[in-house]
Amino acid sequence: MSYSIVTNVSSLVAQENLRVVNDFQNRTIERLTSGYRINASGDDAAGLAVANKYRSDIAELQQGVRNANDGISALQIIDGGLSNIAKILDRLKTLATQSGSTTFTGNRTTVNNEYQSMLGEITRQASNVGLVSSGTYNSLIEVYIGGGSSTANAKVQVDLSGSANRVDATSLGVGGTSVSGGGTTVGNVDLNNTANTFLAAGTQTFTFAIYDTNAAATTTATVVVTGSSGIAGSAVLSALNTGLSSYGISAVADSSGYLAFGGTRGFSVSVGAPTAGTGVKTAASAAADNAGVYRMASAVLSALTAGDIDTLTFQNASGSAVVSLVVGNGATVAGAVAAINAATASLGIYAVASYATTCGLAIESSSDFSVTSYSTTASKGFYAASGLNTATITDPDSTATTTGNALAAIASITSAVSSLGVVQGKVGTGQNKMQYAILLAQSQVNNFSAAESRIRDADIAAEAANLTKAQVMQQASLAAMAQANSAPQAVLALLRG
Repeated sequence: MSYSIVTNVSSLVAQENLRVVNDFQNRTIERLTSGYRINASGDDAAGLAVANKYRSDIAELQQGVRNANDGISALQIIDGGLSNIAKILDRLKTLATQSGSTTFTGNRTTVNNEYQSMLGEITRQASNVGLVSSGTYNSLIEVYIGGGSSTANAKVQVDLSGSANRVDATSLGVGGTSVSGGGTTVGNVDLNNTANTFLAAGTQTFTFAIYDTNAAATTTATVVVTGSSGIAGSAVLSALNTGLSSYGISAVADSSGYLAFGGTRGFSVSVGAPTAGTGVKTAASAAADNAGVYRMASAVLSALTAGDIDTLTFQNASGSAVVSLVVGNGATVAGAVAAINAATASLGIYAVASYATTCGLAIESSSDFSVTSYSTTASKGFYAASGLNTATITDPDSTATTTGNALAAIASITSAVSSLGVVQGKVGTGQNKMQYAILLAQSQVNNFSAAESRIRDADIAAEAANLTKAQVMQQASLAAMAQANSAPQAVLALLRG
């Protein structure tokens, strides 16, 4: 090895190692003070890319958790509104049940006023929670949470779109319901309108053909309503119900406020013209058979003469009865009515003279029945053709009894409760889905954070040891460099000689 005073190789080596040690010490101090193992791309380029992906996913999930909590809040608001609507439906059913009893003696108009008000409240509250047509939440609700393998998997959906998920009164099927009195309508003047007064200085006569089960015979009931100086519609109803109380027939105002009569027994009614003032019908008079029961659709009697026979066979769930109409009992409506009732009253089938049909009979029953006829002569009895004939039986009109509207309302409310329950189920399911999505997102945040930490964060224990190591190596390098710097001075000894 040669000796040189120009190039101190040992010093250069010591300087290089000192630089390396200083870099190591600086990097260690940076990691200790920042807490990160990766402080620059060069520290771990591949690891930095993976860590950055985890950090991005964490940011997405943290906002997703906030989104889900906002979604739960919205669904809780909706759920509260639906619970309140369910309580309103309970009240509606209470009112309908009250009005649906024939023993109810209160004012059905008053009950219906509250009922209609509650229907409006359902629609108002449904609008407030956004479940009406074009409502805020009558749509597919999507909450982006993140953490999924695809965009679709990163979202939670709650489908409240379409008419099936609207909870206003119309969408629930109760919007057109009523608990006002129903029945066979014979009037066309609004009894509920307080501006209307009836029968000022006049009277109006109402005549009923009824099968009186107490007397086991047909009877004629006449009720005369007197207006004096003019009476309100409620007074008209009160006078009629007082006169009809023993016959099982009720006078009510239908959903339009018009006079109607309802009951489960057979009857026919004739409304006479008012002698003065405003009557319940603007026309001179009116007549109708009870439309709230099963009834023979066509019952016009052609009088039988000598040799004619019209044999009627009645059948229902209680049994059968045969009636033979001949000249003795089939020549007049009264005779035919008496003959039929004598045979069929025990079956709950009754005949009364029909004021709605000239020379007609109203054959009626609260339960379904059938009528067949065998006539020996064409155009005699009840049929135009001779031979075997089958009568057409008309089913009861759904609201043509005193309680018909209320009973129909009860059925609609029952269906509405079921429909509302379906929507509540979807809202509850949506809340649960979002709760579980939050739990998964929080788990992913924790695991992604741990994974990122393992890549990005510094191992403080190891870096503290490295700092001590760097400090010792730095001191050793400085000492060695001092020795290396003094080595060329030994060469000068060769020049002293």
